[in-house]
Amino acid sequence: MALSSASLKLILQFEVGGGQAYYEKKLKSPTWPGEASGVTIGVGYDLGYYEKETIQADWEAYLTPKDLKRLLACAGKKGKDAEKAIAGVKDIVVDWDDALAVFKNTTIATFWRKTKATFPGVENLPPNVRGALLSLVFNRGTSLVGERRKEMRAIKDLVATKDYAAIAEQLEAMKRIWVGTTIAEGMNRRRDAEAALVRTALKA
Repeated sequence: MALSSASLKLILQFEVGGGQAYYEKKLKSPTWPGEASGVTIGVGYDLGYYEKETIQADWEAYLTPKDLKRLLACAGKKGKDAEKAIAGVKDIVVDWDDALAVFKNTTIATFWRKTKATFPGVENLPPNVRGALLSLVFNRGTSLVGERRKEMRAIKDLVATKDYAAIAEQLEAMKRIWVGTTIAEGMNRRRDAEAALVRTALKA
């Protein structure tokens, strides 16, 4: 799947501050975004949610064997385990061109498959709606289980009816989840941006 330009802009905005300049200033070395995240490299590539074999395949063309081996030790580590692990890899640098190449050539395709599995029929929606929901899955994963996932379950049903206004409302409703957390501001802005992207379908 090729992301719409607006969808690509949205994801790059929230994952790497909009693009190369911010990335090279703040994100060229591994980070730990907080909460349940893992050690993250490149364009939002969270090592905590990948198997070692996948990380190896995705990054071996771009990293030295020594650096890759150190990053593989972060595979599957999330939350406090990832916070502890970050110190051991903080000196590694991932070039912007390499980060963007992995994102465009591998990550988008991976998360498009996950988005289609999570929201059946999403491939039949307008490009910006597809991109907004891919952004959601990229950020929150694929689980539909539990009270914290009730809006995602609702979106699954709304995709089938192509109710774009209601999908946007559910994206905004998710903001309740992060009230009082350290990541609330960023999460709120992302959900609002995704909702705005979905609402472009109402103007078509």
